[in-house]
Amino acid sequence: MKHLAIIPGDGIGKEVIAAGMEVLDAVSEISSFQYDPEFFDIGSDRYLRTGELLTDEDVAALKRKDAIYFGAIGDPRVAPGVLEQGILLKMRAVFDQYINLRPVTSWFPLVPLKREVPFDIHFLRENTEDFYMGANGFFGPSNGGSKAHVHVDRELYSLDIDIDARSSNDDDFAFEIGLLSRTAVTRFADYACRYAVNRGDRKVTLVDKANVITKNYGMQREIFQEKTKEYGLDLEFMFVDAMAMAMIVRPETFGTVAVPNLFGDILTDLGAQLQGGLGMGGSGNINPEGVSMFEPIHGSAPDIAGRGIANPIAAVLAAQMLLEEQGYQAEGRMLHDAVRNSLDTGKTTPDLGGNLSTSEVGKAIAEYVRSQKR
Repeated sequence: MKHLAIIPGDGIGKEVIAAGMEVLDAVSEISSFQYDPEFFDIGSDRYLRTGELLTDEDVAALKRKDAIYFGAIGDPRVAPGVLEQGILLKMRAVFDQYINLRPVTSWFPLVPLKREVPFDIHFLRENTEDFYMGANGFFGPSNGGSKAHVHVDRELYSLDIDIDARSSNDDDFAFEIGLLSRTAVTRFADYACRYAVNRGDRKVTLVDKANVITKNYGMQREIFQEKTKEYGLDLEFMFVDAMAMAMIVRPETFGTVAVPNLFGDILTDLGAQLQGGLGMGGSGNINPEGVSMFEPIHGSAPDIAGRGIANPIAAVLAAQMLLEEQGYQAEGRMLHDAVRNSLDTGKTTPDLGGNLSTSEVGKAIAEYVRSQKR
């Protein structure tokens, strides 16, 4: 029995997670996978009622679970960044989910490229450092003078940075610090190499901007060179701008791709469009030794929330990743095949050219799963 935390969150997250759970229920009916769901009220509604984001009680309860199935976060009634940093980014940090896995697969006929060449890129995004740490602040005459203090808490370390700035004029400044630690990069490189070996890839592609951000990504390159040599793998360096172009003209040449946090967020959204849109992208926030979280890559989409037209396939693909991470490889593959069947038979939401609702797509995929009972 797997004990799963279910966090529908905000907007369309509630709708797509409901569809995803219908599919998980179907899997449990025909296989050895059994699960016990517990719902958590974490998101904008609770925040607006109580002012609570992710509490210590939430964390303690979630730590007792095998995995987290997450919908989406974000609400126009709440200032940008409050929910994202206070819930989603905090959860990744608290549970040390240092790998964000985002597969980019050629779901024909949705691929908008002229060439019909199959591709299967697996992006491994470092999930706890770089420019997504919340290490930021202000200084200047309107912001308390020349001094600023930054505190960062991670599973690997706690860090305090004091800034005493001197400016040639009386201007206000904002700053964002992107930090990489040798320990975090080393485990990231090790995971990427093991992942590539398990996939049967002969190389790892490392994406960065080391020609401009020289210290951070210079150290990262050094560590990846050591690790790929240890695993007998080739290492390919790609600057992030060149990688964006290469994904359009030759996506089939990439397999396991390691990328720092900020660039990973951008490139994987490009990847989502290559495979048919944000509604086709599942992701896993992974701690191999702890609690991992699985979610669609799209946001809460408040403009379509409650209309029943949100595409639930990304949530289904996130459920596939959850199953595989929990050791149910065959069941995960079944969900992949069920999505393929949904596309082939036109059982999709309007964004993919179909006429079904969110829940109807979930039911159609669940029915296909049930039909696979042996």
